[in-house]
Amino acid sequence: MRRWMLLLSLLVAGMQVPAGATQPAAPQRVLFVGNSLTYVGNLPATFAALANANDQRVHSAMIVQGGATLEQRVADGSVRQALASYRPAVLVLQERGGELLCGAGEAACQASRQAVQALAATGRQSGARVLLLGSYQAHPRASAAIVEAERAAALQAGIGYVEISESLRRLSTEAGTLAWYHADGMHPGPALTLLDAMQLYRALFGVPPARGFEVAAPVYAVRSGLHAELRDADAPAPLPAATAQGTRYTDALVMQLNALLDGERR
Repeated sequence: MRRWMLLLSLLVAGMQVPAGATQPAAPQRVLFVGNSLTYVGNLPATFAALANANDQRVHSAMIVQGGATLEQRVADGSVRQALASYRPAVLVLQERGGELLCGAGEAACQASRQAVQALAATGRQSGARVLLLGSYQAHPRASAAIVEAERAAALQAGIGYVEISESLRRLSTEAGTLAWYHADGMHPGPALTLLDAMQLYRALFGVPPARGFEVAAPVYAVRSGLHAELRDADAPAPLPAATAQGTRYTDALVMQLNALLDGERR
């Protein structure tokens, strides 16, 4: 009997985790703040799935609403509250398309620049790394102008900038058969959502992703039912009947975009 008790105690001891053993790190939390450019195709969930498939543990949440500006998120305090409760390591800001081009007047784009600065400062105070994710314009001159304006706003706020518009314009010419735009011809299609996610991945981790992945989350269209409140990127859709569930990006597509992006850099 004593022999069996000794063997049992040795077995239990062998199953216990040693005191100095390293536990798996918690997923890096990323908070996306934006509008329909952010949620159509569910960029936050797509980025998390891409990162996790490529050996970077990530959990994404978002504060998004159609037509929203960053100035509105400063005014309602939702980002400040989410930073305190969610505690993200990374804060990704995406402004309403063209807002920084001053098309609605200098006062509007000045308010946008100030909002980027305010949210950047709030993010840094909470310990988050802050990035401004670019929007896009189809016309070549407008595309170059939005990149210049966004880069200047990010520089003024002291945060990183993830360029999209010029990359999209070039890649959509070189790979015109890919679904760059949503059915409405304006919002992101699957290829553009993947481009956004890959550009963010490269900016955060310093290397290109190598593997395809599956997004097990709502794939939002323009009509989403989303409001400007903190929610997990993979949370059930408010309008399930109007929202597709899940999509897949292949290894081949990821490698194709890598090759196109790296071709630009040569």
